[in-house]
Amino acid sequence: MWGFSTENFKRDNQEIENLFGLFKKNLLEGLSTRDDEGRKIRVKFLGRIHLFPKDIIALFRKIEEKTKNNGPFQLNLLLSYGGRNEIVDAVNEIIAEGKKKVDEETISSHLYTRGLPDPDLVIRTSGEQRLSGLLPWQTCYSEFYFCKKLWPDFSREDFEDALEAYRRRKRRFGR
Repeated sequence: MWGFSTENFKRDNQEIENLFGLFKKNLLEGLSTRDDEGRKIRVKFLGRIHLFPKDIIALFRKIEEKTKNNGPFQLNLLLSYGGRNEIVDAVNEIIAEGKKKVDEETISSHLYTRGLPDPDLVIRTSGEQRLSGLLPWQTCYSEFYFCKKLWPDFSREDFEDALEAYRRRKRRFGR
């Protein structure tokens, strides 16, 4: 899930502060949830996390620590994320390591999503038919499903419709 782009930092300061307040409130609620409530989800925060206020970064890390042994599902939250930024950061890591030649595996292993499989299906809500910089490297062979509903209105039935549409497709991975 993509919750906050690097471009969102260019919004009005008051709007950003309000969003940070929401993040903090929701993160604190997540931390107060008891482990025995049947949640089997590991949570990972990906992006330029260092751009957030220190108190929010600390909450990100606490939630990752609290859920690190959960499974079998993982929720990846892209925060302070931009697809081009991710590729630039990966290339800079590779350069810092002194590599002179790279291949696809080298780049993949330096992305924020390293170690995670590429998405099979990307669901875009809001009626927009663009990715807006979402995972440009990882989604090159993904299937896309566009829904006019806004995210807060996206229901379980809508999700099942997306899965059914995906089920009917024939994946070719560029072939």
